[in-house]
Amino acid sequence: MATTSSDSLNQVFQQARRAALQLAIADVSLKRSALGAMATALSEAKDDILEANTLDLETSREMAVSELILDWLKLTPERLQGAIDILFRLAAMGHIVSGMPTAGQLQIQRRIPLGVVALIYEAFPELGAIAAGLSLCSSNGLILRGGSEASQTNQMLVKILRQAIAAVHLPEDALVLLSPGLGETLREVVSATEIDLVIPYGRPSLIRQVVQQATVPVLRTVTGNCYLYWGDSGSVDTVLTMIVESHQGDPDAVNAIEKVLIPEDHSTSALTRLWNRLWEKGFELRGDPDLVQDFPDLAPVDADDWSQPYLTRRVAFQRTASLSSAIALINRYSSGHADCLATESYLESQQFTQAIRSRSVYINQSPRFARNPDSAADIALGVAIPGLQAGGRIGLESLTRSQRVWIGTL
Repeated sequence: MATTSSDSLNQVFQQARRAALQLAIADVSLKRSALGAMATALSEAKDDILEANTLDLETSREMAVSELILDWLKLTPERLQGAIDILFRLAAMGHIVSGMPTAGQLQIQRRIPLGVVALIYEAFPELGAIAAGLSLCSSNGLILRGGSEASQTNQMLVKILRQAIAAVHLPEDALVLLSPGLGETLREVVSATEIDLVIPYGRPSLIRQVVQQATVPVLRTVTGNCYLYWGDSGSVDTVLTMIVESHQGDPDAVNAIEKVLIPEDHSTSALTRLWNRLWEKGFELRGDPDLVQDFPDLAPVDADDWSQPYLTRRVAFQRTASLSSAIALINRYSSGHADCLATESYLESQQFTQAIRSRSVYINQSPRFARNPDSAADIALGVAIPGLQAGGRIGLESLTRSQRVWIGTL
């Protein structure tokens, strides 16, 4: 359901918590049935969902919404099918809450639900469906607050998902959509005592707003602004593959390489070959003042670009004096979730991995992010950097906490 201005948010949150408690004790087979029913219902209602999305797109274009948000908002048949596939894969898992006895059978450590999770997101209508699947699989209640640009699509999706949950006799209040038009809803959500975790997803401005207003734990998501250090021994083909593939996430390239650092004496011919091939693929390239002076075809980089994601097919290059200076720049300016190295030097790779503070490090490999990877246990909404919650992929484990049970002998 979508709330109206007359609804009591506190009552809505309490209903979600009661629903979460029911999920926690529900039989695994019921959860599997619900997840399968959710996937089937979305599949059968594809035309209605895509029609609602078309209306959202038309309204957003009339309101001059940015091209970035329009791309995030557009729910293609492939994107919708991707969400459906994820729900089917989660249905095969059933749940993550489990016990693991330790030596002597006197202690059990298991994963249990957080309680109620709130996802605050811009566009990305399919993200709400994926979050609903992850939340049900982990036995959490879910509060969705999408942007006004996706209001009709979100309402259609949540209506279908709630009906599917209720059809297998689980509480539909485990999934609630808040209206984005409620004045103080955002502040009230991120400060509600009934909410156990808030996950903001969208542009950096939204993430900052949530972090500044929240009084409950926030799992801060991050996209773009990943760095690559291109050592002298790294090949042009390796660097090209790493950059291009990292930008192929759909619709959001979470681990997109947007900044490339190179040694001051790096091969000029290698740089030129890489840039020509990137230009051919539609990339916009920028350079620091030193590079622009030597290569006027590069656009000049802005001083604050190094700490901000572009979230588009744009890459900035900068010369650095040494590997250690490159590491210092990366640790200072990158998003901190995925940074890369292209090298054939074992010593260079060792120095890089030991000093980089990024959550994930990729050496001679594309950092491309996928929400629906080969392992169903790694299905994720996005990537977070460390904070009050652990960083890394935001999946089932992120929506649970560890509980230890000690068993005495009387």
